[in-house]
Amino acid sequence: MKESRVVFRGRVFRVRQDVVEEPALPGSRRPQLRAVREIVEHHGSVVVLPVFSDGRVLLVRQYRHAVGDFLWELVAGGIEPGENPRAAAHRELEEETGYRAGRLRRLLNFYPTPGFVSEKMILYRATDLRRGRACPEADESLETRAFTRSQLERMIRRGQLRDAKTLVGVLLGRGPGRG
Repeated sequence: MKESRVVFRGRVFRVRQDVVEEPALPGSRRPQLRAVREIVEHHGSVVVLPVFSDGRVLLVRQYRHAVGDFLWELVAGGIEPGENPRAAAHRELEEETGYRAGRLRRLLNFYPTPGFVSEKMILYRATDLRRGRACPEADESLETRAFTRSQLERMIRRGQLRDAKTLVGVLLGRGPGRG
């Protein structure tokens, strides 16, 4: 990196502008690339795939202003600075749905938008769910509903599940080793 400066500081993220020299692909004849990149810095998030003993998956529905619509999604939220990701997953599950997980298994780390966002998402599968009391944040209004695997697959085919982290979790959660 040749230079970097912060151009925006917000409550959830900050944006920096970097002047970089990016390496060429191995074996490429293209020289190093010099470019200006705007990067959204984010502390990272957890995503929770809550699965009931009968195989149904719990989703939350909420309004997303950025896309101007209500979306069905897996439970998710930011990892607070210094917070353990597993603790964040437990916290988000209980805050958004009222459920507590007896078992929480880490499935995958992924980058939802690596072209310009540093956010890493950590996907967990939550099982042995026990009902508690939801305590959504003041700026959240959520609906929860459990869906069968066939309902989720139908929603995917019909374009009714449009959130990337939810697609990753639902599709990964139906494969081998999901127990």
